[in-house]
Amino acid sequence: MRGIRMEKDIILYYGNTAGYVSGGKAVVDPLFESQELKDFLFRQKDVSEVKWTDGVFDRLMNGQRENREITSLKNCRIWQLKPESDILMRFIGYDEMVEKFGEPNMRDYEAVYDGEVETNNLESIYAKFNMEHSEGFTGHSLSMSDVVELYDDAGSEFHYVDRFGFKQIDFKPPAQTQTMQL
Repeated sequence: MRGIRMEKDIILYYGNTAGYVSGGKAVVDPLFESQELKDFLFRQKDVSEVKWTDGVFDRLMNGQRENREITSLKNCRIWQLKPESDILMRFIGYDEMVEKFGEPNMRDYEAVYDGEVETNNLESIYAKFNMEHSEGFTGHSLSMSDVVELYDDAGSEFHYVDRFGFKQIDFKPPAQTQTMQL
């Protein structure tokens, strides 16, 4: 048995599913970080970047490999209403927000977290930012009227924390007006 090898897009480290390759990026659990593995990945022609991400081994072992559900983890931003926003906008469901104030608007929000999380699952993110606050998180526990952004190189998707679950929304910066100098 070879110590380190690739089987299709899966990185095997002495028989353990250590990570995967997607889009030229190797995503590997830091549990397996070693000079030997780094050297192996450096020699792979289809790997241009290595990202050490907690939880990859667990995700792969929990069946994502067999189901071909291996997805790249997206980065996460948590948006919460700015302190100066209307107090009545806080902690309300999506329908009430739209009825009373219109669609959620980015100018009313500020990012209170921007970083990596171990999942793309919104319910897990909700639980994470209610039970424990990741390093760099400066807001209150995640609740109604907050917005969760999942993003990568391909773009962003925004999810309003609603009464039950999430509502995907268009959440864009306010239109900028251009002025011409004469």
